[in-house]
Amino acid sequence: MAGESNFVQPAIPKFDGHYDHWSMLMENFLRSKEYWGLVEAGIPVAAEGVDSTEVQKKTIEDHKLKDMKTKNYLFQAIDRSILETILKKDTTKDIWDSLKQKYQGTARV
Repeated sequence: MAGESNFVQPAIPKFDGHYDHWSMLMENFLRSKEYWGLVEAGIPVAAEGVDSTEVQKKTIEDHKLKDMKTKNYLFQAIDRSILETILKKDTTKDIWDSLKQKYQGTARV
């Protein structure tokens, strides 16, 4: 086949209650997709009281789209019962920080 590639899409690491191991795998996965910056820094916001340029608005919109894609990966990785136990779910950073606070250092949920 002309369009086939030997590249295998990496599987999304499933959160099984072992946060430290999962977070290492998930960080690597998100870095490979170039989405890790959203977990670390979140979505940039325009400075209040300052008129945003079109470039700034476009950059923020691009970050929001990437954040939505990254949240989709996290939603696929996290079981609904676990997702329902974390309070903040608005952005990728909120989800990651909530999981980290609740599960880091625990061996089992």
